[in-house]
Amino acid sequence: MTEKEKMLAGKLYDPSDPELLALRAKAHRLSRDYNNVLEGEADKRHAILEAMGVHMGSNVYLQGPIYFDYGCFIEFGDNSYANFNLTILDTCPVHIGKNVFIGTGVSILTPLHPLRYQERNIYRKDNGDYTDKEYGKPIVIENNCWIASNVTICGGVTIGEGSVIGAGSVVTKTIPKHSLAAGNPCKVIREITENDSVYLKNL
Repeated sequence: MTEKEKMLAGKLYDPSDPELLALRAKAHRLSRDYNNVLEGEADKRHAILEAMGVHMGSNVYLQGPIYFDYGCFIEFGDNSYANFNLTILDTCPVHIGKNVFIGTGVSILTPLHPLRYQERNIYRKDNGDYTDKEYGKPIVIENNCWIASNVTICGGVTIGEGSVIGAGSVVTKTIPKHSLAAGNPCKVIREITENDSVYLKNL
């Protein structure tokens, strides 16, 4: 397997691999370019995301600034929206469904490191290059979710359809469908039901 294949499969891989270095450098440069484009220049922004390899549904809007590690392993469904300062480290695939709202300062982080420092610390390879051992787990945000401001979503998590994650939460475990969840670590508070209708509250 190539280092890229290992990375996407969630196996230990070498992040100093030349193919991965080139992909990251491209994504970081294009993220910077995206952030320097004015909001009204939608065609330019779309072209940058396309060049990065981001898989985009229709009517997706990323306010910017954005910070993507690879970009080409990220998928946004139709009508999804992200506010300022979205960070996605996509060492494993990140799937964001349709009609997903993402607040300011959200971090979606697939990378993981060994807990034991003996396996985590930087080391020198036979060719003299320095590297470390990393792996990751994919993240899925299903359709119709709202991820509020300053949420951190960790590798291996799935957020079920129609769920809301409260501001400032750190999501370390999968959240079931139609749940209101919040906290650090994020926990389910209750199910979201028809009784939560804003229309009922404003009668």
